[in-house]
Amino acid sequence: MSTTPSSTSPFSEEALTDWLADIAGTRGPLTLTRIGAGQSNLTYLATDGDGTEVVVRRPPLGRLAASAHDVAREGRIMAGLADTAVPVPEIFGIADPGQVSDAPVVAMSVIPGTSLNSSDAAASISPEARSAAAQGLVEAMATIHEVDLAATGLDDLASHAPYAERQLRRWSGQWEKTKTRELPALDALTDRLRAAVPPQTETVLVHGDLHLGNIIVDRGSGHVNAVVDWELTTLGDPLADIGSLLAYWPTPDGPTLPGFDAALEPGFPDADTLARHYLSRTGRSREALDFWHVLGIWKVAVIVEGVVRRTRDVPANASSGATLPASLVESLVDQATALADRVGI
Repeated sequence: MSTTPSSTSPFSEEALTDWLADIAGTRGPLTLTRIGAGQSNLTYLATDGDGTEVVVRRPPLGRLAASAHDVAREGRIMAGLADTAVPVPEIFGIADPGQVSDAPVVAMSVIPGTSLNSSDAAASISPEARSAAAQGLVEAMATIHEVDLAATGLDDLASHAPYAERQLRRWSGQWEKTKTRELPALDALTDRLRAAVPPQTETVLVHGDLHLGNIIVDRGSGHVNAVVDWELTTLGDPLADIGSLLAYWPTPDGPTLPGFDAALEPGFPDADTLARHYLSRTGRSREALDFWHVLGIWKVAVIVEGVVRRTRDVPANASSGATLPASLVESLVDQATALADRVGI
């Protein structure tokens, strides 16, 4: 039986049908529908003739960096969290490369609800549900940071070395690889961050990309039914997660990244309210959070520069309606520098 994806499907559909029948109880032929707004790993809804649905996820097609798009690692993380308070889909199984596709495949349960990955999605629920979703997101983040690494088998997921230094090394290196011009303001901010690294007093599970688009919420209540997209999850300083969330959270007068405008809808709190909620819930340091907030915006600037570079080098990489201008990088650096000035970094 071939497990090479066809020109119209990223799976061997016969092998996928047999596998899902064994692990998830589907029956007969499957209909595959691409779901989600993500451009990284590919996510599909597999539906049988009886209406039974299973989510399957695999890496993108084509050649990939060795450590990129590791869906098997994602599946391991969610399976490890099954008996914790962190809301995650049920993992039915993880297929090895060659079993149902040329790449690993993860099968998981369908979570009812909606992902708040656009202003239209946010507008589809009430202001009260938006407020509850934001509170639930912060609660889910705090719960992730409380996970017992040894009990879940996740204590060897990544390095236990100080996380700030790892992040500064990784993303400053990424800047050098992808920059389209010299930007002294970013270099100066990098130096300031290196000089201001706070001591790391704990090492926890860090989601790495926790924002409104990566939770599934109940349309009526806003309750967080699941946290998804664990591709960037690692071990590190818990304040990195809330710092990144604040970096992506838009303000009415600041730069807004495409896809992150949902939080401007009425009912969502501002970034400072999110920060106070997290700090009150966890008892962690506001001073250290200020560092991670600045680092979060700095990191987003580096990421945006990478998108600008890819679009410049290969215009076909440009996404319709979401082309990022080089000026956005400067705006983010200015925002991070102003915050660094304000908090004394």
